[in-house]
Amino acid sequence: MVWRTGQVTGTVINMKAFTGLTKKHDAVLLIRDSDLVAATLRQALTEASAEERPGLERAAALVEATAAATDTQLRARWVRSRLEAVGFTGAIESVAAVKALRQAEPALSLLAAVQLQRDAVAHPE
Repeated sequence: MVWRTGQVTGTVINMKAFTGLTKKHDAVLLIRDSDLVAATLRQALTEASAEERPGLERAAALVEATAAATDTQLRARWVRSRLEAVGFTGAIESVAAVKALRQAEPALSLLAAVQLQRDAVAHPE
């Protein structure tokens, strides 16, 4: 699942992780790419003309600010973006929000959706 929120692109991967012989656990991995974007912007700044510099400097500052966000904050943003994509406007802490999240991302298990919902509740925007 690739998503975009504001200034950064990220990827959330839902996978089944087997941690024992009898228990199956969900794992939602967040893959950050802001370091690659920041490196590209720094390179562009070294080659930029005077007219291009202000815009590139602003973009670099935005990427650095986004990169400073915790994984939990990024997951919370992702949840909000997925809920918005399916037109959900209710309370994020509701059962309806979990249902909408699972409609937006059918591969999510109930457990993963609830954990992601908790991240969104813990980090209101």
